[in-house]
Amino acid sequence: MLVVRAARSGDVDGFLKLAGAAGPGFTSLALPDDALAAKLAASEAAFDGRLSDPCDCSYQLMLEDTETGAILGTSAVKAMVGIKKPYFDFKIFTFAQASKEANRRFDMDAMLLVNDFAGSTEVGSLFVSDEARGAGAGSLTAKARYMLVASARERFGKRILSELRGVVDEKGDSIFFEHVTRPFFKMSFEEADRLSAATDNQFILDLMPSHLIYLDLLPREARAVIGKTHPHGVNALRLLEAEGLRYERYIDIFDGGPLVSCGTDEVRTIRDSQRVSVADGPLGGGRVRALVSNDRIGDFRCIYADITPGEGAAALSPEACRALDVTAGEPVRIWTKDTVS
Repeated sequence: MLVVRAARSGDVDGFLKLAGAAGPGFTSLALPDDALAAKLAASEAAFDGRLSDPCDCSYQLMLEDTETGAILGTSAVKAMVGIKKPYFDFKIFTFAQASKEANRRFDMDAMLLVNDFAGSTEVGSLFVSDEARGAGAGSLTAKARYMLVASARERFGKRILSELRGVVDEKGDSIFFEHVTRPFFKMSFEEADRLSAATDNQFILDLMPSHLIYLDLLPREARAVIGKTHPHGVNALRLLEAEGLRYERYIDIFDGGPLVSCGTDEVRTIRDSQRVSVADGPLGGGRVRALVSNDRIGDFRCIYADITPGEGAAALSPEACRALDVTAGEPVRIWTKDTVS
């Protein structure tokens, strides 16, 4: 069985392997080994309740094969971004241009550096190894993040966002970065990407312009990738859109990838999930495929399982109970494609 669970410091070897497989442009995993180990330690502190400020809490999740113990994927939730460390994006605006004398009327797009998502929750770092893809592994790793948020809603922001990797080539170079960001930063894409992940982003405020950048002044090939996701991120975007997150013309300042967002309580899995008790014995009725979590943030666990739903309860198999570390009478959170009544 595949289970998504709270990451621990002991997962470092599997985490490093995933980071290596993720490839260039995957900002949250594009870190030195010691920084990735520190990320796991900080996540462990957040899950254990040792960090009181939500701005300091980043929850890393691991996809594990319970039979082999292999780490096959990861995803993460940052409780609140943009407060202690600015969360910069470009916002694209449309300006109407008109002149009676010239007999011209047209619209022009321009982008501006903004920090519009302060206090929002970010879901990201979604990566599943090739050997685990299929059979719902990607969906489980993605949707578990929303079950985590639902388990302790007060710890998270009023809005949820996700920034997707933009278009980069096989060498890790970004055409958007070359024509838009590099002239201001005077550094490589890889260096800027790593600085963004490892610092407080003051360098962005210091070096990026505060004025509008008109898109019509950019080369056609740079304009063509604005708001486009990397081919490897297409499925992740579909999963986000299925949850209700929308692209509203915010893009990453390094690779031009899209940012999608919506109200936290509008997220489909959060909105439609329900808290029930584990039934003490079988229930009447048919079995359905469901997403099930133990609804505990400290030792969070989430799986796909066949359940029999009932009034305020759900019957789970012994295998599912073991995977979630729950027993009869304990609460679990369930979500199905059709809301369970």
